[in-house]
Amino acid sequence: MITVLAIIFAAATVAPFIFKKLGRNAFHVLAAVPAGAFVWLLFQYGAVYPAEGRTGGTLEEVLPWIPDLKLEFAFRMDVLAWVMSLLVLGVGSLVLVYCARYFKTKDPGLGGFGAQLLAFAGAMFGLVTSDDLLMLFIFWELTTILSYLLIGYARTRLAARRSALQALMVTTAGGLAMLVGLIILGQAAGTYRISGVLEQAGSLMTGPMQGAVSAAVVLVLVGAVTKSALVPFHFWLPGAMAAPTPVSAYLHAAAMVKAGIYIVARLAPGFAASEFWLPLTLGLGLATMLVGGYRALRQTDIKLILAYGTVSQLGFLTMVVGLGRPDAALAGLALLLAHGLFKAALFLVVGIIDHQSGTRDIRKLSGVFRSSRALGIVAAVAAASMAGVPPLAGFVAKESVFEAFVHYGTGHDAPAWGIWILAGLVAGSILTFAYSARFMWGAFATKPGVEPTPFKAIKPSFLAAPAILSFLTVVYGLWPVPVDTWIQPYAALFAAPGETADAGHLALWHGLTPALGLTAITFVAGAAMFYGRNVVARAQGLVPDWVDGDRAYQHTIGALDDIAVWVTGRTQRGSLYFYLTVILSVAFAVPLAALLLANRPLPEGMYWIDPNSPLQMIAGVGIIAGALAAVRANKRFLAVLMVSVTGYGIALMFALQGAPDLALTQMLVETIVLVAFVLAMRSLPAELRDRTGGRLRVIRVIIGAAFGITMIFVAIFAMGARVATPVSLEFPRLAYEGGGGLNVVNVTLVDIRAWDTFGEISVLAVAATGVASLIFVRSRGDRIRTAASVPEGSVGRRTGVDRDSRDGVTLAVARKFSDVARDAWLVAGRTLAPERRSIIFEVVTRLIFHSMIVFSIYLLLAGHNLPGGGFAGGLTAGLALTIRYLAGGRFELSEAATVSAGTLLGTGLATAAASGFVPLLLGGQVFQSAIIEFWLPVFGDVKFVTSTIFDIGVYIVVVGLALDVLRSLGAEIDEHFEGKRVPLAEADAAEQAVSGKGNS
Repeated sequence: MITVLAIIFAAATVAPFIFKKLGRNAFHVLAAVPAGAFVWLLFQYGAVYPAEGRTGGTLEEVLPWIPDLKLEFAFRMDVLAWVMSLLVLGVGSLVLVYCARYFKTKDPGLGGFGAQLLAFAGAMFGLVTSDDLLMLFIFWELTTILSYLLIGYARTRLAARRSALQALMVTTAGGLAMLVGLIILGQAAGTYRISGVLEQAGSLMTGPMQGAVSAAVVLVLVGAVTKSALVPFHFWLPGAMAAPTPVSAYLHAAAMVKAGIYIVARLAPGFAASEFWLPLTLGLGLATMLVGGYRALRQTDIKLILAYGTVSQLGFLTMVVGLGRPDAALAGLALLLAHGLFKAALFLVVGIIDHQSGTRDIRKLSGVFRSSRALGIVAAVAAASMAGVPPLAGFVAKESVFEAFVHYGTGHDAPAWGIWILAGLVAGSILTFAYSARFMWGAFATKPGVEPTPFKAIKPSFLAAPAILSFLTVVYGLWPVPVDTWIQPYAALFAAPGETADAGHLALWHGLTPALGLTAITFVAGAAMFYGRNVVARAQGLVPDWVDGDRAYQHTIGALDDIAVWVTGRTQRGSLYFYLTVILSVAFAVPLAALLLANRPLPEGMYWIDPNSPLQMIAGVGIIAGALAAVRANKRFLAVLMVSVTGYGIALMFALQGAPDLALTQMLVETIVLVAFVLAMRSLPAELRDRTGGRLRVIRVIIGAAFGITMIFVAIFAMGARVATPVSLEFPRLAYEGGGGLNVVNVTLVDIRAWDTFGEISVLAVAATGVASLIFVRSRGDRIRTAASVPEGSVGRRTGVDRDSRDGVTLAVARKFSDVARDAWLVAGRTLAPERRSIIFEVVTRLIFHSMIVFSIYLLLAGHNLPGGGFAGGLTAGLALTIRYLAGGRFELSEAATVSAGTLLGTGLATAAASGFVPLLLGGQVFQSAIIEFWLPVFGDVKFVTSTIFDIGVYIVVVGLALDVLRSLGAEIDEHFEGKRVPLAEADAAEQAVSGKGNS
């Protein structure tokens, strides 16, 4: 199963490249992937269904991930997963084949669409085979995200974007509720294995956590209800018909909406007896069946008829699968398979009609059956199956459903509402027959007074997919024995302990039974509703328009938007003073209140200065002096410089306390931040004006002092409150024995707490991107013009001072002032005007740049055992680039770093991620380190720890961050100033100087 998933997702990854070569025919290549998985699934039949009995077997694959957190890749192929996989993989491959003729030959978005559709098939396969609650949720959310992308395929259409966002919000909200329920179930059971939770279901519902388990089941059902579009969340599915028809056929007939039904079917054997199970599944299921059928009769778009019909059928399925009885379990899975076949076929038929005629409006369609009898026959078979007409799959499944609910509603142990549920089921089936007939009439009938619809001929390859599905519907109806054999082991799970399940059997003819009588009533009443459609339409017209789920959703979202605007307007005022006042007030008020309520004495053994390190007094005085000077400074540069003094003072504190690694990092961070501040402040006035005074100044002083003093006492009480042995005492041993290094700080970052570090470098990448997005309007600015890229003759060929011409003018001015020929290194330093150059700085840069780069690599490689590491090394390399930029300007920066910052950030993240993922492929854990010892000539014995690769990723990310800051706050602002400083007259003079036509 893991291999199948890997192949599907790998194929989805390379799908865009296949489409570039083959165009829409690449869909055939993609279809081979789920088709191959379908064949593999058929070969697993013997393992899932043992020959010696029909109790069912299982295939299990488990790959540990993070055992301490009970996270693992656990997959289990049992009867339910096997049946669901048949639908997911089989229909998925047919839909992909259909896409090859549905889309235009040269559609630029097909690569992404094909990849997303194939990845969706993989996500659904992972969902139905997951045996871990958290893995199930991950695949659940993958289907949500991919459905959002697929529904919004037509990105230029407002309806598609709106519908995609609506589906995303509704299903994501339900998914979050389900996540809480899954976690409660996992914690209550002591295991996150789904099979283990179901084994303990009886004791969980009667044990001490009975209330929590009941709440968890309700939360999981909320997720299922939103995913399967049950009332009151049914409105998103008809809106999702803005998606291309293949998406509707797969996601909304055979795959995504079945995810909620699958969750109900998966949990029903264990939790169907829980307190709120039947009220939710039967109540919401019946309401959905009736509302969907009613709404389907009001539609004039044949795709929307099917959409609301799908809503109705999903409610039907939820009722049957959720009943929790052997006969209902058999009928539920039988109906699930039948529905997947006929509804997918009908959606594909709608796609063909729309593709060949250009309309889906039943008021405009006329005579389509005459134009394509083959298409009409395929649609008639599928629609008849949906209506429950014999001898088709829908009839066989619906007879079993009626039989199960007759027993439930009229048996000796029938509940009081059982007969009403049965009546509602019959009413819903009548509506189903009526809208099935309406679909066939609307799509294919010749209507009086309506011009025949022009209809292009259909290629057999276009009709193949729905024809195969309709053919399987006929085979299933005439020969239901295989399907019955597949489902019986699942139905046996509902048998009472010590008893044999009596689920009955699927058959085309059961004799003259009450279920057959209900079917006859359904046919007669459904036909009457269809022929009396005008009367029905007038009755529906009496219902007020405000009874609409979609409108209720829009009002809800609008109210939330209004509240958000109101709150934002009163909190986001654009005042830094206000923001800091709120943040710091809360930050000292809450801890101070906690300290006062605790009413504990100060810890013993406190001292102001470490007697072993009197130099702390000097560092402390320096920090206080820097802070006071920053407050009193009247110029921005002086204020920032004084803030940096406090930072360097803290670095000295770290060094005095025996933490050289922290001191080094603090010093490097302080330096690079100082440079960033100075570069950014060039766009701001030099003086600090409009500083608050009077009463507001006093308030600021009080808040600042209160916050500082509170934090001091919080730290004192926190350190004095420790009663257990500090975990840090074990870090030296863990660092050396487990991480293979003597530098505890570095080994902690890249090994013991590698997940934290990975999150931090991800934040660094996001921050760098944010800085770049604030500066660059059209692009990240990675393609900064180099000195060599601006030929002399190109300066004169300009029509205005744009980016390229400004670069040329700047270079021309620099060449005018330059008196030395172009060099091989630090050449861009001569692109600066003389008043901006520093010969001493350029010489120093020549002397130390390469040494700093080498030293940064030394810090990287030596950091596992000595002070340093990837972070410190990357900062050192960033400072080296900063020095070269300050010496030579933006052209020199481009010469020094030819790789874009975005490439560095991505490469660093990918390197760090690979160092965590590769051990998993080799049978280890994520971010697990290996210690490799070997001998090399000259070097002798070498001990290499694989976490160094992670550190290399950190190094690259930090260098990319520094480069992004330099290009954003340095080079781009430089170019902005140059564009303002160089007037056209000066540019013309520079041009003449370069071309030799002017005076020197």
